[in-house]
Order: sequence, then C-alpha cells, then structure tokens
Amino acid sequence: MMKRTFDVVASAIGLICLSPLFLVMAVWIKCDSRGPVFYRQSRVGRGGKDFLLYKFRSMYLDADKQGLITVGGRDPRVTPSGYYIRKYKLDEFPQLINVLKGDMSLVGPRPEVRKYVAMYTDEQKHVLDVRPGITDMASIRYRNENEILAGVDNPEEYYIQVIMPDKLRMNLEYVKNQSLTHDIRLIGQTIKEILK
Repeated sequence: MMKRTFDVVASAIGLICLSPLFLVMAVWIKCDSRGPVFYRQSRVGRGGKDFLLYKFRSMYLDADKQGLITVGGRDPRVTPSGYYIRKYKLDEFPQLINVLKGDMSLVGPRPEVRKYVAMYTDEQKHVLDVRPGITDMASIRYRNENEILAGVDNPEEYYIQVIMPDKLRMNLEYVKNQSLTHDIRLIGQTIKEILK
C-alpha cells in the first residue's frame, strides 16, 4: 500500500511539474518527423497481463517492424530528435501516465514484450509477480545496452542468451528484497546516471 501511495503521489507531481517539458517535447517531435508524439507498445505487466506502455516517439513510423532491439547510438531508424530523446532517457517520462493508471510502478522490473516473456523459465516468470517499473537495477547496469549490442555479431541472440538472463537475475533479487527505501535509492541512482 505504501509503495502504491508513493507511486501515485510521485507520478502525479511529476506529471504536473514536467508538463512544460512535455509540451516542448511534443513540438520538437512533431517538427522533426511525421507521426504521433507518443509511441505505444504492448508490454507484459503484473500477472502476465498485457498493457500499453507510453513513450515519446523517438523512431520513424513503423520502425519497430524492422526489429525490436535498437542497436548502437546511431540506429538509422531513430529520428534526429530521437537520438537525444533516447540519450537522456526523455522518452521514458510518459510512463508516469502508466504509473498513475496502475500499470506500472516507479521502480520494478522493466516490462518486456510478449515475444521475450514467452522465453522465461518458470522461475524467471516470478518477475511478473510485481508491477513492472520505469527503472530498476538492470536498467542502471545496462544503461549503455545499445552500444553493447552494437559490438556483437548477432545482437538479438546476445540479448536473449546473455543480457536478458542477467537482467532477470537482478530483477528476481529485487522481487525477493523489495522495499520503499530501496526504491528511493534506485530512483536516486537513476537520476544520477541521467545527469552524468
């Protein structure tokens, strides 16, 4: 209950405070390329239920049909504004809407698409016992994931066999030991990494 109360209050305050930035982002995205301001994608949430995750659009229309994994800092599917939106994690801010709605939490395992969740073992599926989050330890540890994937021959295979299991290991540890104090610490670490 404390965690949910914290999520609702913090996300509401965040949305109010960031509303001027949302307006600037909307204008920037619309002026930069054709398409909507928000990108919505089906992700798997708590209890294995699908929900629509919101992000600021950082790629050209239908770019996700060419693959789900973004590789390198200059993926040609990413718009000019999208490069900076992704670099400074600005694309994640609309997920405060998901938090307010109850689809997500501020902190929790990052939600995956159904394709990858279908590969989870029975043990790994326990990450679905909690609400997914905007940030987690795995997001901090793999903040340069795109660059890592750009340096391997088969990015998707490397993601499935190396990165995803490691992220799930960290997320299972979080599920077992979650606390509001730990959440606040992770939020602080995330802000620190963004500012760096």
